[in-house]
Amino acid sequence: MTIGQAQTLAQVLAERARISPNEVCERHKRLGIWHEFTWAQVHDNVRALALGLQALGVRRDGVVMAIGENEPEHFWTEFAAHALGAAVVSLYPDQNTDEITYLAQDSGATVVVAQDQEQVDKALVAASRASTVEAIVYWDDAGLWNYSDALLHSFEEVQRSGREVHASDTNRYDAELAMGRADDVAVLSYTSGTTGLPKGVILTQRYLFDNAARITGALAFKPGCEYLTYISPAWATEQFFGITLGLMVPMVVNFPEGPEQVLANLRELAVEAMLFSPRQWENLASVVQARMLDAGTVRRAIYQWGVAIGHEVNVGRLEGRQPSLAARLMYPLADALVLEPLRDKLGLVRAQITLCGGSAMAPDVFRLFHAMGVHLRNAYGTTEIGLLTLHQGERYNLETVGHWMKCDPQYGPPLEWRVSDEGELQVKGGSGFIGYHGKPDKTAESLDGDWYRTGDAVSLTEGGELVFLERVKDMRRLRGGHPFPPQFIETRLRFSPFIKDLMTLGDDKRDFVAALINIDMEVVGRWAEERNIGFSTFADLSQRPEVRELIRAEIARINALLPRHARVSRFANFPKELDPDEGELTRSRKLRRDFLEERYAKLIDGLYAGEATIAIVVPVTYQDGRKGTLSANVTTTQVNDGDSATPQTGHRATATEGVQ
Repeated sequence: MTIGQAQTLAQVLAERARISPNEVCERHKRLGIWHEFTWAQVHDNVRALALGLQALGVRRDGVVMAIGENEPEHFWTEFAAHALGAAVVSLYPDQNTDEITYLAQDSGATVVVAQDQEQVDKALVAASRASTVEAIVYWDDAGLWNYSDALLHSFEEVQRSGREVHASDTNRYDAELAMGRADDVAVLSYTSGTTGLPKGVILTQRYLFDNAARITGALAFKPGCEYLTYISPAWATEQFFGITLGLMVPMVVNFPEGPEQVLANLRELAVEAMLFSPRQWENLASVVQARMLDAGTVRRAIYQWGVAIGHEVNVGRLEGRQPSLAARLMYPLADALVLEPLRDKLGLVRAQITLCGGSAMAPDVFRLFHAMGVHLRNAYGTTEIGLLTLHQGERYNLETVGHWMKCDPQYGPPLEWRVSDEGELQVKGGSGFIGYHGKPDKTAESLDGDWYRTGDAVSLTEGGELVFLERVKDMRRLRGGHPFPPQFIETRLRFSPFIKDLMTLGDDKRDFVAALINIDMEVVGRWAEERNIGFSTFADLSQRPEVRELIRAEIARINALLPRHARVSRFANFPKELDPDEGELTRSRKLRRDFLEERYAKLIDGLYAGEATIAIVVPVTYQDGRKGTLSANVTTTQVNDGDSATPQTGHRATATEGVQ
C-alpha cells in the first residue's frame, strides 16, 4: 500500500515507517533533554499499544478517551485506536471530573488513557460514575506506585502485553490495519458547550484527510519541516495539523516540555510551522508590549521606531501600499536592530507558516506580527464541516478570514456557500457534516436540507474574501433598534496588554453598550508597581481609581472606531479572574456568556442603573477543589467620548473570602 492509497492515518504511519524508518518523526523534551523518535520507533510503539488496548477490550467501532498534555503518548494513543478501527475522544488537560464523566458516558468510552496522577485521580472518579469505563491506562507513573485499583494499567504494561501478542501472532496488527476504511469514525470532537451540553462531532478518516488536503492546497509545507504542537487535540484544528499533517506532509512534530516551557522551547526549536489560538497570539503580543513597558526610554524609542518601519514596509506591501523610499532604505537596519531580535526572542526567527484559528482576533495583533516580519495568517472553519477559508498568497486583507479553500475531489465535491435571510453562513461540500454522536435531533437542527448551518453572520469583500462579523445568536440590538457587534469590540480590546478578557453587554432592554473587564493581573500589577500604586489582591488592584482610568482610556480608543450608538458607555472590572473551573470560560477559553450574565446579574443591573458602587458575592473554586465565596465592592466607570474622563467616585474595593 502506498501513502496515496492509505485510507486511515494508522495506515499512513505504517507506510512512513516502511519507507523512511530512520528519519525523525517526533521530538519531545523530557527533564531538559530533547528525545527523538524515528518513524520506525513510533510505529513500534503504536503497534504495541494497539494490540495491548485490544487485549483490554477495545474493539472496532469502540471509543478510547485520552486526557493529558500534548506528549508523544497522547498521539500514539490516537494512532493505536485508529489502527483498531476505534474512535478517540481527546480531552483538555484541565477538564474536571464532572465534564470527564459526561464525556465518557456520552461517547461510550471503554478505556481512558491518562497522563499522570492528576489525570488518573479524575479518571477514577469518572469511572466510578460512568459504567462504560473498563480500564484506565497511565503513561507517567510518578506518585502512582501505591495505587492498587483494578482498573489501572501502566502504559508500559499495556505495551508489553501488545508486544507479546505480536510475537505470537505477527500478522494480527497488519490484519487489523488492513480493515481500516475512509469512513471509519476517527474522532469524536466535542463542542465547547457555550449554549448547552457539549456535542460529539463525528470526524471520519476521510474528513481528516480532506482537511489536510485543503491546507496543503493553500500553503506550501516543506516535507520534514519542524512543527510545534501546543494546541490540544481536543480542538479539531490540531487534529488537522499535528495529527494528520504531521503524517501526511510529513512534519517533525515537536512536543514542548510542558505548558510553562512553551515559549522557551519555541525559542530553542525555532520551528517552521505553528498554529496558535487567538488568545495565544494575543499573549505573545502582550509579552512584547509588557516588556516594552519595562524598557528604558531609549530602548522603547528604538523599539517603536523599528516596529513603525516594519509596519510601513511589511504591512504596507501586504495591504497593497508602496512603502516610502526612506522606509525601504531603513528597513535592513530596523530588521537587524529590532525586528529580527524580536522574532528570535519569540522563537519565530525561522517561522514560515504561522496560523491563527478558532475565533476572531483583532487585526492590530496581525499587523504587529507582520510588522515584525512574521506572516501570520487567519484560518476560519467549524468542527462540523472543517476548515473553510484561509489567508492565501502574498497579499490579503487582515480584516477578513481569507479566501475559500479548495477540496481534493477524491474526498468530496467543492465547497459551496450561501447566506440566509438572517445573514447566516451555510455551507456544503467536501467530506460533509456526518452528525453529532447519539444526537440525531441536534444534527437535524444544524442542517437545512444538505446545507450545514454555521450559526455565523458573515459578509464578503469586493475581493471575495470572507468577513466574519459575529455569531448570529450573539448579534445584539439595543432598545432603540441600533445593532452592535460584541465580538468586534472584544477582539480589539483584547489587543490591549492590560485586558485579559472582557464581555460586552447590551440587548433590546438596554439603552447603551456596557462591558465587564477582566484585567491582566501580571501586566497591570507591574504597571501599578512602577507607579508606586499600592494593592493587595486582584480584587483590590482591579478597583483602584488609577487602574479604572487606565482601562477607561483603552476603551475610549476603541470607541473612536465605532458608531456612537455602538460605543461602550460604562464598564466595571471583574473583582476576580475568570476561570474555566468555575464554568465562566470553556476549556478553549471562550466566554460562557449566559452563565456570566446570570452569575454577575447584580453587577450588570447596577451598571445600567448608574450605581457608583455595587456589592456582590461570587462563588469561587480553589486549586485544591475547595469551594468558597468572594465578597467585593465593585466600582463602575463612565467612558466619555472626549479624550479624558473622570471615573465615577466610589469606595475602594474590599474583598473577603470564606471557604465552605
